[in-house]
Amino acid sequence: MKKLLALLFVAVLALAGCVQKKSDVEGGGNADTSTGEKPTIEILGTAAGENDLNILRDQLTKNGFEVVLNIQPDYGSFSAQKDAGNYDVALSSWTTVTGNPDYAVRGLFKTGGDYSVVSDSNLDALIDKASTLTGDEAKDAYAELEQLLVFDQAYIAPLYISKKAQGIYSAEVNPETVLLPKSRAQVWEAISFNDESLNASETLVLHQAIASLTSLDPIKGNDGSINTLNTNMYVRLVNLTDDDQVVSDGSLSYNHVIAEGNSEYYFILRDDINFAKVENGAAVDTGELVSAEDVVFSLNRAKDESSVPDHRTYSIHENIDTVEVVTDLAELENAKVAGTEETVLDALSKELPQAVTEVVESEDQVDNAAGKYQVVKITTPNPFPQVLNYLAHQSGGIVSEKQVTSINTFDVASYDPNTDVAYGDQATVTEGSSYNNHLYASGPYILVQKNDYEATFVKNPAYRIGTEYEPKITNISVRFIDDNDSALSALRNGEIHVLQTVPETKLDIVKSDTNLALNEAESNAVTYLQFNTKGREVSNSADLRKAVLYSINQEEFITYYQGYKRPAVSTVTPLVDTGLKLEANRDKVTEFLNAYNEGK
Repeated sequence: MKKLLALLFVAVLALAGCVQKKSDVEGGGNADTSTGEKPTIEILGTAAGENDLNILRDQLTKNGFEVVLNIQPDYGSFSAQKDAGNYDVALSSWTTVTGNPDYAVRGLFKTGGDYSVVSDSNLDALIDKASTLTGDEAKDAYAELEQLLVFDQAYIAPLYISKKAQGIYSAEVNPETVLLPKSRAQVWEAISFNDESLNASETLVLHQAIASLTSLDPIKGNDGSINTLNTNMYVRLVNLTDDDQVVSDGSLSYNHVIAEGNSEYYFILRDDINFAKVENGAAVDTGELVSAEDVVFSLNRAKDESSVPDHRTYSIHENIDTVEVVTDLAELENAKVAGTEETVLDALSKELPQAVTEVVESEDQVDNAAGKYQVVKITTPNPFPQVLNYLAHQSGGIVSEKQVTSINTFDVASYDPNTDVAYGDQATVTEGSSYNNHLYASGPYILVQKNDYEATFVKNPAYRIGTEYEPKITNISVRFIDDNDSALSALRNGEIHVLQTVPETKLDIVKSDTNLALNEAESNAVTYLQFNTKGREVSNSADLRKAVLYSINQEEFITYYQGYKRPAVSTVTPLVDTGLKLEANRDKVTEFLNAYNEGK
């Protein structure tokens, strides 16, 4: 969730769009005792994180570095600079929106990962090894991985773990209905106004910073522009609880089971969710069941790197081997649940509307009230229980096979974004001449249209009707406000109802406002320095990278944020306590700077 959100975010103290020179950063009490010329470190980022960069600049300067800040006005221009290699380190952030440690490393640090600039076969092997283990064995493996990633090679330098703080306009919205999961994106269907009679008529106004949407095809985006939106537009086989437990609650499955051997996973599907589409600005029931056929189609394309142009989430699902519909009831009767003598059929059959009499192949045969169900089986090439966390990710959202194949008629290899329209292209839902909403939503809400100001959503009229998971509020607007201070002002004025991220420095404002409520929770968000691995001195010298690493004093960040940050070692830290710890050490800084200078 991030989740995405879950992309690289960078922040640096300075005026937007400038590069600070030596004279701008002199001072701060340089007390290093290293020999040789001071190395220069160029930090790439945007102007959004001035507090962090103020602390970071002082720490590096005091430890014998010349600091140059390459400040870009926005994420787009930052990305261009990063792609051009114009940096030594980038101040980065990652939130593990699936709640499992493999996601915290695979796409970031494995060779060829979606966001990786690291290529290290030893690290690759440790990532794969750790992913297959559980319990103490997993803890030991992730400790070995962190040792190599951070201390032996210093590919990253960790700063801190953030906490989550959410502001709610409790004068109108019931704060008890606004969840704050550790990993999962905001749960829209649970939210209600204090006066429930307003749920059908009044619009719930939410907020996000990014107005340009990567893609409304769940496998083509994995960033803060679409993680929450796609999570609420596409149902998944499983969900995450607020504390990252994998459950079937609120998903397409009644139940799910891991079979003996931890390589086979079964899901028994419900028949009370249809796809919704938009007609004349309203959401309508297509009458088309969200079926096992759609599940097979969705997950096969999710694991196929070539299924769509610009596939953004392939590495999340690369451990899926096969996806199939089970049609032999005897298979479920004979298979055992991992670690027990219970049959898979018995485990899948708990609290169903009717006992299973038949497992059927086609959606036309489905009738849960008569005991006819569809069951999906997923296999992995190796034992990999963490696959369930990935199925809870927004990229595991179920799309309509019929609709997607009718839109994506182009050849993927020769796809031209200037002439070919792909399923989920934001242009098709944007007000104006390009508007031609072709979305089919399997989740609780569907996007009707967007502009630069907001995106409007309507409740799916065929989603879990009459159950606790039926969406409470009919109409939702997601307001685009890129400045967080402005968003906080909008919350205080009642212009938006929920602010998903309240900065640590503004918590007292929310706490003191009688119209607002504050939710706080732990998070999986880690802020760290990402080193450039190509074409720079830091790319070629582990000693130089380690000198930067041991210049970092995490306690200074924690003190500045009044205890609302926690120490980190890597992006794994919020999920697995490996026992490792980074402590600032000036003697080591001197040692590694001297080794770097001697090796030049």
